[in-house]
Amino acid sequence: MNVKEESRPGGASPEAAACLYTYACHEDELELCGLELRELFGCPAEGGWLRSPRVLDPGRSPFLKQRLDVRFEADSLPALLERLPELELGGGTFKVVYAEAGLGADYGGQRALERQAGARIRGRADMRTPQHVLGLACADGRWLLGPLHRAEAHWLRHAQKPQNYSTALSTRVARAVVNIAVPEGAGRRLIDPCCGMGTVLVEALSMGIDSEGCDINPLAVRGARANLRHFGFAESAVRLADMTGVAGRYDAAVLDLPYNLCSKLSAEEQAGLLSGARRLAERAVIVATEEIGAEIAAAGFRIAGHAVLRKGSFSRQVYLGL
Repeated sequence: MNVKEESRPGGASPEAAACLYTYACHEDELELCGLELRELFGCPAEGGWLRSPRVLDPGRSPFLKQRLDVRFEADSLPALLERLPELELGGGTFKVVYAEAGLGADYGGQRALERQAGARIRGRADMRTPQHVLGLACADGRWLLGPLHRAEAHWLRHAQKPQNYSTALSTRVARAVVNIAVPEGAGRRLIDPCCGMGTVLVEALSMGIDSEGCDINPLAVRGARANLRHFGFAESAVRLADMTGVAGRYDAAVLDLPYNLCSKLSAEEQAGLLSGARRLAERAVIVATEEIGAEIAAAGFRIAGHAVLRKGSFSRQVYLGL
């Protein structure tokens, strides 16, 4: 299933819309989450929520939980409730869901708030199969209500692929990395020049991003093609090639530097891969198992973002180079 940006109901452009997003992540992924959301929305994310004019399917990110399209906004709950009879649902059934965004409330308090809002809306409430799900939230002292869209974890389904590496990026991390590389997906071209089993490619293609990959290892290429085929994507997106010989120009590259426990890239090999990424794209996300900021700069990139992803004693460095 492809994930695409949406327009707001009623014909308004995405730029004219006001949206509240909620998100969550494990503490080990906090830096990666912050970098991804900054690139997607152009603003820092703190406290589990953010507001943005950008209308994005919350399933685009592995960290987003839901999106609330703000239809009503007021500086107090009574003022918001006063306006809710104006809401037109076209005779459809509805359900109000409290979306926590700064104002903590226990279970009973959340249900009470939902009942207060529901009592002011014209229409028939349906807690099981409503035609309209409405979100109620309080963010920075402002009370908000509007259509609520929950995220679908597309990346989770992609974890069940037929071929895999034990050291490959998880589909969750791969999706975040693609979003950092290509925050504006429409019309952009992405290359993964050391694609391995194609984890990054599957995530990018599932978001409708024009993507291709290559690898020097024929077994990896075979596995990547099997994975692409499994999810309904063209096997031709992957080819057997050394990235140093790949021609063309792309909007972005994702370079997950080869890693395993039995061998390590030499300094010369690493420099060649980084220079290759610089030649192929002006923007790149580089993933490594050690700090290589100086090496990335030497290849001609300016480091515009850096996140450390931890898993026990193992860590990955994620760099955004421009």
